[in-house]
Amino acid sequence: MRQSLQAAVGTTLLTPAFNACTSEHIITGKVIGPNAALGHRLRDMKFESPTQSKSTDVLIVGGGVAALSAARVLKQNNVSFHLLELGTEAGGNSVAGKNHVTAYPWGAHYLPLPNHNDPELIAFLKEAGVIIGEANGLPVFQDYYLCFDPKERLYINNFWQDSLLPHEGISLAEREEIDRFTTLMHEYKIMKGRDGKDAFTIPIAMSSQDDVFLALDKISMHTFLIQHDFHSEALHWYVDYCCADDFGATSRDVSAWAGIHYFASRKGRAANASDDTLLTWPEGNNFLVKKLQAYCQDEIETNALVYGITIKDDGVEVLFFDAKENRTVSYHARQVILATPQYINNRIFPQGKTVSQSFQYAPWMIANITIGSSLSERKGEQIAWDNVIFGSQSLGYVNASHQYVGIATAEKVLTYYYPLTGSDTTSERRRAYERGYDDWKEIILKDLSKAHPNIAKEITNIDIWIWGHGMIRPAPGLIWGQEIREVAASVDQKIFKAHSDLSGISIFEEAFYQGHQAAKLCLKHRP
Repeated sequence: MRQSLQAAVGTTLLTPAFNACTSEHIITGKVIGPNAALGHRLRDMKFESPTQSKSTDVLIVGGGVAALSAARVLKQNNVSFHLLELGTEAGGNSVAGKNHVTAYPWGAHYLPLPNHNDPELIAFLKEAGVIIGEANGLPVFQDYYLCFDPKERLYINNFWQDSLLPHEGISLAEREEIDRFTTLMHEYKIMKGRDGKDAFTIPIAMSSQDDVFLALDKISMHTFLIQHDFHSEALHWYVDYCCADDFGATSRDVSAWAGIHYFASRKGRAANASDDTLLTWPEGNNFLVKKLQAYCQDEIETNALVYGITIKDDGVEVLFFDAKENRTVSYHARQVILATPQYINNRIFPQGKTVSQSFQYAPWMIANITIGSSLSERKGEQIAWDNVIFGSQSLGYVNASHQYVGIATAEKVLTYYYPLTGSDTTSERRRAYERGYDDWKEIILKDLSKAHPNIAKEITNIDIWIWGHGMIRPAPGLIWGQEIREVAASVDQKIFKAHSDLSGISIFEEAFYQGHQAAKLCLKHRP
């Protein structure tokens, strides 16, 4: 089935709209995504002997945010390096697309205001023109990058309400329970440990190491809710939504430490925005990726499948398959920054510490939907940036056109997010690839029609992207367990690890942190 999905890549499919008013209405679209067929060659490990040899000072394996963050540090320190990326472009799950209406994300699409204890990220945002000054000791952000109002809305009980926290049409008892939950999360947000550190912060490595907090990593977020007498259906849905948003899983499969971290770790402030403001762009975090790529564009080699890494006396040998030239190449480097997820490292670096099943990766489906209407069901109603449907397995959709100023057009692109949150990620991943374009389209239209009954006839195109391993799931025991520390350790001062899964949470800030930390270790131990 997976091969049949890959065969659909790049092929336009013309299919009737779901519940279209007339049989003449056509929705075009295609399934696209990362080159799974090339990546799956790691299973067979059938490669010819190298026909070419190259060398560099530092070789970066991988092209996501962690890899690009590492490249930025090496470039700033005048170190010679090269970067090998499996895909057709760098960026990891922050890649983007574009059509005649707008650019749009194929993954990560926003960045919260950075915490004050993340100086490297703040420095990068200044370099990128996102932070443009300072006032009263607080950063001033470029106004165009601050999410415009209305920011978010929730469709619940046949009504669009402001904010994603349920409050319309629920009982007084549920409202009181939700208020008690938000109060508790705020208490965790300002809480500090005996070591003087914040209980929860970003980067995760700077969080308090008090046992009372770390013990929360050993139970699920769902267990935490029950232990604290939280039983509201609306609250449990909201917490599940938040866990799916950052972790691709429900509260039953996420540690309580990670779940609380979602609510209690973001403490950024701005001189020209409220604390809960987000930074976003039509293309999502690909905007930031392009800024990082500016440091290393000439050093990036795409369509490069690394399949073997061996430590030598004088450095590291890296073997990769050059898919563009259909040949294998041997690379010699003094040091290697391994910026690939650990399930890949298990195959390409057998000398390293392999990981267990506790490292689970959530599969996702993302669709970009082109529509020809404003989606206003009632007079005066305005589409928000983030639009969520209560009770849905999806995360709803983001209006990719939201940040445009002075452009009044009916056409829009909606980026629709659908994590596969079942506990068995292997089965969920298989299910994601077995579904064909029509199956996914029906799921999308059936879901969106709950809030927009006539949406099918307004859609002109749906393109679909499958992420088989979209992000690490912070299962109970992962973030503060011993295994993740052993896996993250550098090897012989020659191989340094850099990936967000080493933080246990797949967000831009953690990938960026892992990248620049690995690069600094690399510099510290240069031969």
